[in-house]
Amino acid sequence: MSFFNFRTQGIAIDLGTANFLMIFEDRVVVDEPAVIAFNRTTGATIAVGRKAEQMEGKEHENIRIIRPLKNGVIADFHAAEHMMRGMLKLANNGKGMFSPSYRMLICVPSGITEVEKRAIRDSAMIAGAKDVYLVHEPVAAAIGIGLDVQDATGHMIVDIGGGTTEIAVIALSGIVCDQSIRVAGDNFNADIIHHVRRQHNIHIGASMAEKIKLEVGAALPELQDPPLDFAIKGRDLMSGLPKQVMVSYQEVAYYLDKSITKIEEAILKTLEITPPELSSDIHHSGIFLTGGGALLRGLDKRIASRTKLPVHVADEPLLSVVKGTAIALKKIDEFRFLMR
Repeated sequence: MSFFNFRTQGIAIDLGTANFLMIFEDRVVVDEPAVIAFNRTTGATIAVGRKAEQMEGKEHENIRIIRPLKNGVIADFHAAEHMMRGMLKLANNGKGMFSPSYRMLICVPSGITEVEKRAIRDSAMIAGAKDVYLVHEPVAAAIGIGLDVQDATGHMIVDIGGGTTEIAVIALSGIVCDQSIRVAGDNFNADIIHHVRRQHNIHIGASMAEKIKLEVGAALPELQDPPLDFAIKGRDLMSGLPKQVMVSYQEVAYYLDKSITKIEEAILKTLEITPPELSSDIHHSGIFLTGGGALLRGLDKRIASRTKLPVHVADEPLLSVVKGTAIALKKIDEFRFLMR
């Protein structure tokens, strides 16, 4: 695969807080953690993506690990630019870029400011893009799960990512009302770290918290098909020695309760400000969950119980946004809501 082909085709990017996804020629060519590792002395890039994530928490003084995005937007401009360059090289099998003449469509949070938009555009241009377009995440997610965003029928999307949860009611190619809250997957990890420290006197890192969330993460204390207890490994705060304890999904559901409640309240607030004609559409079609957080066990049932509405989890919630971005890129002249 050559980057010469990018002259006529484009790249669709989901620039997430936790993960960086890229689609080229109808296939996912990059699906990596949004992390970069630098050499402190020379400033050179050591690794990006999964290789950089494996260094996290284990690095020595000459290695600096950075997550360039925070709460869905660029927090470190320099690191974001180099991460994009590194991801583009990964897509091209480690080869350099030949010509900065390809079109790039990047999804962004719905609550993004003009300054934050400019930071994303500038990073993409410096990384090598000729034309940069932006699309709001909830709209991209709706397109990705097969909804007709140009229709007058209203649809409610809840996209739970790493840094933000995007809640939007979409109709006629636009967002009618929305809420963007900075409570999402990273907050779930922080809750797990905090409560494991309090309950078990064990200090764990972000990678272990992520494993706990994946293995025994739950939104409800009672599940029909519960996972087995999971072994937590960390440092005992009393003795300083390595220690292992078992944790159940009920315990993790308790850890995550406050953060999930905030997401529920944001959904209810969005429903409150939704125009009545669109409310009737949502009552019929329900709420669509996408993003990594949608995979949390029992979350759909908990939201359905709170809102009294049907809740549908996307088939591939982690890929919904980038798939929608790729579809929008193909119809770039048809979709007038794309931002240049």
